[in-house]
Amino acid sequence: MTYSKDQLQALVDEAVTMGRQCHDGANADYIPFLAGVPSELCGLSIVWCDGTLIHSGDCDYGFALESISKVCSMALAMEQKGAEMVREKIGAEPTGLPFNSVMALTTHQDKPLTPLVNAGAMATVSFLDAADKESRWRMILKFQQQMMSERVTLSDEVNQSEQDTNFHNRAIAWLLYAAGNCFCDPMEACEVYTRQCSTLVTCDDLATLGATLANNGTNPITGKQVIQSENITPILAEMTMEGLYEFSGDWAFLVGLPGKSGVGGGLVSVVPGKMAIAGFSPPLDEVGNSVRAMRMIRHVANQLNLNVYSPH
Repeated sequence: MTYSKDQLQALVDEAVTMGRQCHDGANADYIPFLAGVPSELCGLSIVWCDGTLIHSGDCDYGFALESISKVCSMALAMEQKGAEMVREKIGAEPTGLPFNSVMALTTHQDKPLTPLVNAGAMATVSFLDAADKESRWRMILKFQQQMMSERVTLSDEVNQSEQDTNFHNRAIAWLLYAAGNCFCDPMEACEVYTRQCSTLVTCDDLATLGATLANNGTNPITGKQVIQSENITPILAEMTMEGLYEFSGDWAFLVGLPGKSGVGGGLVSVVPGKMAIAGFSPPLDEVGNSVRAMRMIRHVANQLNLNVYSPH
């Protein structure tokens, strides 16, 4: 570290104070559970590759992982099938359209283009080697826990709220299946995908997920090698291309870090070989990214000159 732990703590505290002063955005309301999460919640965590944790704000509040779960199932698919096979079957291109876009799918002969949109995430779930629905689900949950912590659990309340309203995703799953791009029963893929989005994590957990990627696939808290080192580069490339939906290019321009957001209010950015920074706050911008988390992570990344495209 070029900064002392006290200096880093002061910087994280400063970022959270800045975050709390922002009142833009609104909670996701198309999932009833998310609409009811207190919008004032705000937290920021950093986990370094040596396991050092620095955090501030509401870092122990359990929130829905949502689309960040796509990183975990994508990584698991790469572990099972290899990164090149995932690219061939699912893709590695940004859609340029909303994460649940049917147009993005139909424009490309019902191939999802990337594992980090809903269509691609369901295709990824279906691509996993599993005997049945429950074994498919258990392997995904276990992998999430390995990337983060044993605290990660399914929220029955979040899951029910999402299963009751996931009709759009069911339609996407059938389109995938009709084109041969869903590799198990489409409703099984949709249901398990919905479950993976419905796990509860903390900001500290999310920073650990990112730090596992930053640390060449080894969880810096548990010391367990979770992901083969050869899969880290393609995972981070996918996150750079599509991790923040239609704002991904702007995020690369402004911050220069691979990241992934979720409509539960979480956002994680990875600094390869160094650390991960995770923010949480429920109010989202128009494309589904946490407004405060973006502001906080950008502040820390800029102050520490963490942009991976910078020559310095």
